[in-house]
Amino acid sequence: MSQRPLTSTTDGRINLEQQRKRAKELLPRLKAENPGATLSQAQWQVARQLGFSSWPKLKAHVDALDFAARHPDFDASDEARTTHWRCGSDIAHSLHLAGFKGQFQMLTDPLCMGPVRDLPRDAFRAMRSAFISQAFTLDLADVTRRVNDEYNQLETLADAEHSVLWCEADAYDQLFLIHALASLERVPRKLELIEVDRIPGVERFIGIGQLAPDVLAWLWPQRRLIDEAALQLAREAWAAYCDSAPLKLAALAQRPHPALPLLAPALRRQLQELPGARDGLSLTERLSLAYLAEAGPVTFGRVFAELMAKREPLPFLGDMMFHALLRPLIDGEQPLLTETEPHLEWPRRVLALTTLGHQVLNGDAYWLDHASHERWVGGVSLKPGQCHWTLDKHLSPVWRP
Repeated sequence: MSQRPLTSTTDGRINLEQQRKRAKELLPRLKAENPGATLSQAQWQVARQLGFSSWPKLKAHVDALDFAARHPDFDASDEARTTHWRCGSDIAHSLHLAGFKGQFQMLTDPLCMGPVRDLPRDAFRAMRSAFISQAFTLDLADVTRRVNDEYNQLETLADAEHSVLWCEADAYDQLFLIHALASLERVPRKLELIEVDRIPGVERFIGIGQLAPDVLAWLWPQRRLIDEAALQLAREAWAAYCDSAPLKLAALAQRPHPALPLLAPALRRQLQELPGARDGLSLTERLSLAYLAEAGPVTFGRVFAELMAKREPLPFLGDMMFHALLRPLIDGEQPLLTETEPHLEWPRRVLALTTLGHQVLNGDAYWLDHASHERWVGGVSLKPGQCHWTLDKHLSPVWRP
């Protein structure tokens, strides 16, 4: 029997009594199809719909979460000397609530956007500061100070006594991870990694920031030491991402990497920000236009919500990042989108496809033949009117002369 999941959580916490109640409510429906159905079968189906292979495994998971919640000092290795690293501030408060005692540091630079080239230290920071300031309409001096502060802190990773990197499976996190590791000349004294691509009971896992404090506590024992193999892979992947051609990056994206098992899917998704060979659109752009073609004019915020909730295969964008990525489709001389009511905050403005937008989406026009902005995917520059790299339907880079 195929049906929608009975329930799903967003923060990872599961109420076992609620699941027992749902199993009892499901039982009459099962009996209508099979009079011999039992409560155990209903419980098994509830467990499967929440991502577990059996009801006992669901119960064991809930028990583990409860234990972690009752024992905030569950592991004494998180001491004041420990530094927790994240590519944003989303878990800082939850770590504190869960009983973690170490410091919190973050690198907020969205390396999945804008130019990322192999430049000397100061030139790299200046490049990233200029991009962030322009893309998000922020004061350059303020951005430069923040970028320098965060990257200066990241340099302390090499000599820190104990550091833990918290990462998920998307491009934002995995690029942060390989950049942090590639910057190290040797494996630090004690550098650990917590990375996750799914949480039992969470139907649509977006990121660690959505998780409850007790789920972070449950993740803590799953951390593992970073070794030399991970550093070597990170250096190779970071160099490939900074390259002006995406060929090495595509090769890395096509094979598994035991040292960093979540890296290849993130690289494959990031490759899809290259222009499609048929329409010149990145995957983010294509998904957005496709939804607008189906739904008609809807608000900017609704488009973002639709992608995050359903369409984006590996969510990596925050709302402001999404807004920045779509602006060139609105502000160019030949736009693909119109935006009404500009006096409103951007999430409430209504977007609609232009005639050119429909043509590009249908493959009857090529976006970069009409775009007026330069775009980057790592070290790959995409300039309108110039030869550039595209991605074919097999996710292989193709040079467009």
